[in-house]
Formats: sequence, structure tokens, C-alpha cells
Amino acid sequence: MALKLAVSPCPNDTFVFHALIHGLVQDAPPVELTFADVDVTNTAAERGEFDLIKVSYAALPWLMDQYDLLPCGGALGRGCGPLVLTRGDKTDLNDATIAVPGDRTTAYLLFRLWSQGQQPKDVKVVPFHEIMPGVADGTYDAGLVIHEARFTYPRYGLTALVDLGEWWERDTGLPIPLGAILAKRGVVDPAAAAEWIRRSVSMAWANPAASRDFVLANAQEMELDVVEQHIDLYVNEFTLDLGEDGIEQKMRLTVKL
Repeated sequence: MALKLAVSPCPNDTFVFHALIHGLVQDAPPVELTFADVDVTNTAAERGEFDLIKVSYAALPWLMDQYDLLPCGGALGRGCGPLVLTRGDKTDLNDATIAVPGDRTTAYLLFRLWSQGQQPKDVKVVPFHEIMPGVADGTYDAGLVIHEARFTYPRYGLTALVDLGEWWERDTGLPIPLGAILAKRGVVDPAAAAEWIRRSVSMAWANPAASRDFVLANAQEMELDVVEQHIDLYVNEFTLDLGEDGIEQKMRLTVKL
């Protein structure tokens, strides 16, 4: 029976899971792949729709009754946090309309913690690819962005009001937690799934060219240099093993919620 896997089409996920998706990992089952933005996977996981799924760390309190957190495959690191972007004529968020990629995302949780004391007028959940164009054309006063937007936002004439990753790291000394991989309890053996993913990561690192066509085909028109920067930033030692810092980060975020 095929393993139902849901991840994003972002380069870090397609790079990490390429070998597993394409049947290259020894002893792993065949995979039925679904691509979806994290706001979609957060709610799909709550409905129990997938066997392996990438979700926001901030969504874990709603999901741990159905899933086991895997110690690998996710997105956690330093210097990779969400950004709050404006057109440059807005220097605070009072009375602002803000576009966010999801209301149960880690990015939005960090935004809420950082913005305490400010009074935005409205917060709207918007598909990720619409956020920067919407801020640029004045539909929104500010936007909360993640992933490759760190490298591309100047193209839209936007300014970073705050780097929430830097803010969190200064406050906690810990890496920024973004995406976690969950295995459905009673359906997937978490130890086996962790081994499949670790093998997939190791194969990707050993031969980066093997996944390049697959990564670029799903990279939403990103140029190769942006794709490579994206992978270098988000696929790191925590992808192979969360370690003590990663586990502590999970506990700290849960307490914040």
C-alpha cells in the first residue's frame, strides 16, 4: 500500500524527499505524493488525511493526539526566520491590514508574539504566492512571508520591517522552528519513517544533481541560484536530526501557545 505523503513544493521539501518519492530508498514503501501549502497541510493533518505530513510547529498542539513528531525531515535552523514586509512608507503596524500565510503557522505565532502592543486593523490569510504582490500593489499594508521571499522581496520594492528569526534567536538563543514532519500514529512506524527520511536526505546531499530537475519543476518559477540558496539555508543539520535544541524549541513554542 502506498504511503500518503503531503509536503510543500518548495525546494527544501522536494530536495529532501526526492529519493523517497521516487522509490530510491531501500525498504521504503511506494509514495502517493500531494503538494500543498502549509496552511492546507495544517488543516489536512487535523482531519487525519495523510500518513506522513509536513506541518507548522505552531500547529503541533492540535495534532499530537493523532501523529508522532519525527526527529528529521523538517525545517529548523538559524538565519531563516519569517519576515514582515512593507512598501517602506509604513514603519509600524498600527491600523494596518496584514497578509499572512496561515493562522496556525509558526510564522504567524512569532508575528503575534513580536507585535504585542501594536494594533493592526485586520489580518487576512492569503496564499503565499499572493502576499508580496499584494503588499507591492497596496492591497495589504504589510505581509508576513517565509522561505524564498527572503531572497526575492527587494524585486517587489519592499522593505523588511523585522526579521522574526533574528528577533526570536536574540530572545531565546535557539534556532527558529518552521516545519515539522509527522507520522500518523497506528499507521506508520515512526522509527522506520525516520530512517527512510534520513536516507533520503543523505542521498540528496550525496548527489544534489539527481533531484535538480524535480526541484526546479516544482519551484514556482524560481531561478536556479535562488533555489540553491533556499536549499542551503533550510536543509541543514536539523533536517537530519532535530537534536536537543530542536526538541527544546518544540517545547518552548508549545508553552507559548
